[in-house]
Formats: sequence, structure tokens, C-alpha cells
Amino acid sequence: MPERIGSISELRSAYRHGGLTPTDLAERVLAGLSGTDGGPVWISTVPAGQLLARAERLAATADPATLPLYGIPFAVKDNIDVAGMITTAGCPDFGYSAAEDAPVVRRLLDAGALLVGKTNLDQFATGLTGARSPYGSCESVFGGGLISGGSSSGSAVAVAAGQVSFALGTDTAGSGRVPAALNGIIGLKPTRGLLSTAGVVPACRSLDCVSVFATDVSDAMDVLHAARGVSAADPWGRPLPAERVAARMPGTLRLGVPRAEDLEFFGDAGQTVRFAAGVQALRGLVGQVGSVPLRSFFEAGELLYLGPWVAERLAALDGFLREHPEAVLAVTRSVLETGRRYDAIDVFRGQHRLRELRARVDKLWDEVDVLVVPTVGTTFTLDEIAEDPIGRNTTLGRYTQFANLLDLAAVTVPNGFTAAGRPASLTLLGPAFSDTTLAQLAAAFTAATRTAPDAVATRTAPDAVATGPAQTLIAVVGRHLAGESRNAELTERGGTLAGAARTAPRYRLYRLETADGEGLPGLVRVAATDPDGHPIEVELWRLPVSAVGELLAGVPAPLSLGWVRLHDGRDVLGFLCEAYAVGPPAEDISAAGGWRAYRRAAAHRS
Repeated sequence: MPERIGSISELRSAYRHGGLTPTDLAERVLAGLSGTDGGPVWISTVPAGQLLARAERLAATADPATLPLYGIPFAVKDNIDVAGMITTAGCPDFGYSAAEDAPVVRRLLDAGALLVGKTNLDQFATGLTGARSPYGSCESVFGGGLISGGSSSGSAVAVAAGQVSFALGTDTAGSGRVPAALNGIIGLKPTRGLLSTAGVVPACRSLDCVSVFATDVSDAMDVLHAARGVSAADPWGRPLPAERVAARMPGTLRLGVPRAEDLEFFGDAGQTVRFAAGVQALRGLVGQVGSVPLRSFFEAGELLYLGPWVAERLAALDGFLREHPEAVLAVTRSVLETGRRYDAIDVFRGQHRLRELRARVDKLWDEVDVLVVPTVGTTFTLDEIAEDPIGRNTTLGRYTQFANLLDLAAVTVPNGFTAAGRPASLTLLGPAFSDTTLAQLAAAFTAATRTAPDAVATRTAPDAVATGPAQTLIAVVGRHLAGESRNAELTERGGTLAGAARTAPRYRLYRLETADGEGLPGLVRVAATDPDGHPIEVELWRLPVSAVGELLAGVPAPLSLGWVRLHDGRDVLGFLCEAYAVGPPAEDISAAGGWRAYRRAAAHRS
């Protein structure tokens, strides 16, 4: 299993306190990419020598305390220009070599970030499935043939798979939110214009915005702050008003919840249950809750593909489509060519109707501050999308495609998993420039659901779409490892090895004395500010939920089962040790990085 790259906050701590260098990190990134042959997540990557040289220059000339994204690896959707790299927009024959960086990319590089490469997408950013690319179809990190979502498919998967710490996508109809939902990560769709779209191949120029994928809300906001700025080359750019910089706290907010009759989950009972659970968690965080009708939102969303805005998609590509029709995928071409149905009269009628709908929605913000909706009403496999690529794409966009037409900001957050193992997600929406307020509530929600009563459902990410009895992941650190003396306690209860991982750098590992002289490893979590925290190697075992109680009954004191934070930000059940037991004669073996590494080193010394 490739080593996962940490979050921005984890890497920042490691640079400042753990001795990590940008060169070390670049080598880890390259190791994680080796053997993947680039696809279908990546369309092109920065040459290894170039990435290492950039990292070495950064280490020699910059201070991690002064650059907000010092040494943080990131990816860029391949409809955004990077100087010297080919921009394909998911169409090889369209590709061109970019003469300069898009302003949003340049600001990230100036903030110290390390660009790793350019990622796959639904061709010309037209689609929400991740299955419309000649470079191959991305699958969700949860496996089982589940779509990754699009159009920013590669960017979302690269982050969720731990290949980079954050990535840029774009979002016109939901492309920065649907892939986040289907891969269990954060999707930040800022207010249009906060991130420059200069140097971005347009999908629908008046609606496009650059989006951010990350594993943590605060990380996504760090990227937004570093990349934000008005560019002279971008007529659509807007500065953040000074009075909207500060966020309102969740407890002061009025939350809008859709009326029951406006919610549609397309027969997916699991998503219905998860959304209700997410709303319940939000109720405990906000000041007031009210009901909101969604009819005007949905009617606005329908204008995007059933109105003249589809002609705006064609406006940027009409010449290429006429000259190279065979270079464009059939499904993409069919969507774009519907734009020929509309004339100037239709455009003005559409604008007038949208203005009426926007006025209705604007009045709702007098009653609520934030609206919560499902990100997607249901999920699909790649085979299911192939059966009905346009109809099921429309289903995916029901709760997303109105946002830019109505000038809304949005943050998408994970909302656990259904009983069938499918990822669930919800999106918080607010009026333009409410980004920081939405982020505060999103962060509070993710923190609250980490300790929710239904934690097995909300916190444990399956490695594949589940079809059998409910299962959970258990992080094991010592004698329960494969081949160790107590591993049978897992295998006899139906446990199967899911892979290797590391904890977040917030733990110490101790060797506790035992009567048999073998020693017992004890994992103790330390404060986030403790500079002596370490990442510790663990194995992840998939275990039936029904077997967890029996396993716990056999765990000897001072060990117990608790929540272990992994390097990628997930929380899974795992073996922990109570702090009282780690005084002398317990030996601190954290520096070894894991129980097996400690045992090997001890054997070598003897």
C-alpha cells in the first residue's frame, strides 16, 4: 500500500517540529505515484527531477514559518493552465502548451506549494460522473465499481487516495462537490469570482468557479485564502468584501432544512437515513432551524441544461467542435450540440426568468443563514452510468446545479456511510460571500460527527462498497498484527486484512513489560501541540461489527478499544493504552515508528 501524504496541518507540523524536508516529502509523493502509470487519475505529472529540484530550492531559500503552503503537494484539474504543461480539458486533440500559470496556480506556488501534476476530468468539464474521459474512468476510492463523480474526478481521487494534500477542481454544475461526496472528502465551492478563472478552459464562463478538495475544512480554507485574489486578466473576479471576512459562529445561525416534499432520494433508503442523521447533528450546532421550499432552486438548476446556458458551453468550443467532431466523445458532443437549439430571444427569456428566481431565493436569506441539502440523492456504479449516461448525470446534479446560477457559496462534507457501504454527504449553502461562515459550521459538523453515537456508521470508511454484513475497520498495532501471537482473535471472528496505514503524528508507542518477556505495545495519543508525537505503523483489519463486542471483552487492561486518527484524517476503531501504564519500566519506542520495526531493530542489536 503506497504511503499516504498527510493533510496540510499534519505536514505543516512535521516541517516545523518533525524534521521533515520538502525533498523528503517530494520523494514520498513520487514513490506513491510509481507503478500507477498515471491513469486514470493523472493526465500528466511534473517530471521527477523537476519536482525534486523545486523541493530543494524551497528547502534552501524559504522558511516554513513564513510560507502558508510551504512544501504542500497539490494537483490541478487539467482544464487549468500550468506554464509549460499541456492543457487538454480531457480532449487530447484540443491540448495546447500553456505559456503561463493560471493566476490561481501562481498564487499557490508563490505560497510554497509543490505542484505534482494535472488530473483527469469529464471531457471539457461537461459531466458529473467521472466516466466521460478518453483517459479512462476514475473509480471512487471506496471501490466496488462506484463512480468517482465529476467532472473533477482525478482531483478528488488524488486527495482521497492520499497522493496529494489538496487539489484544485472547477465547479459549474457541481463538479467540485459531487466528486467530494463520492470520495468522502471536503469540497469547497467558493463564491464565484473569489478564485480567478483566468487561465481556465471555460465550461460556462459566466458561472464557472475554481473549487478546492481537501481532507479537512480548515485546510480547504487555507488554500482559499492563499489562492484568492482579483486578476487583471479576469473580468469575472470579485474581491471579498471587508465586512464578510469574519465568520459568524454556528450557534448564532439560522439553519434552513428542505421541506420533506422537496427531498428526493430516488429510492435510496440509505441516503434518506444518512441525511436525516446529518440534519439532526446540525440541529445541535445552530441557533434556530426552519423549513425552506426548494422549488425555486430546482427551477433555476433546470435552466443550466434545459435552458440557454447550455449554449454558453458551446460558445467556447463551437469552432473546435465543428472542425474536430470526431475528437469529442459522443456523450459530450450530444450535450454541447443541444446549445444550437437556442437563439438570442431564448437567452433573454432565460436571463429574465433566472432573475425572478434569484429574487425569490434572495428573500429566503432574510429567514435563514445557511441551507443544508444532500450533495447527491443517490449513488451509481460505472455500469449503471453506462446504461443511462445523461439521465443519471441529471439525477446527480439535482442538489448542485442551481448554486452558481443563484450566486451561492457551498461547502460539501462527508456524512458517514449507508448500511450498504455507500458514502453519504451533505452540502451547506449560503449567499455570496458567506464562505467563512459556511466553513465554520462545516468544521463544527465534522468535529461533532467524529464523536456521534452512530460512530461506526459515520466515521469508518469501507475499502469497498459493502454487500454483506455490516463491517468496521480496526487499527491494530502490536500482537494482533498479521503473524503475531494474538492475530487469531481477529481471523477467527471473520477479520480480513484491509491493508497497512499510519496514524497521524499524534501518538507515542510504548513497550509494556509482560510476564512472558515478549512485551506488549501500548499506543497513547498525545496533545496536538506535543512536538514528540509520532506517526505509528498500523494494520487495518476489516471485522464484522457484530464481533467487536466479543473482541473488546478479551482485551486486557491497560489496553482498550478507542478511536485512532489515521494519517489521512480518518478515525477508525483501534487499540489504545491508558496513560497511567506508560511510566517506568515501560519503554518509549515511538521513534522506531511501529512494533515490527522496533522488534527488527532489537533483534539486530542482539
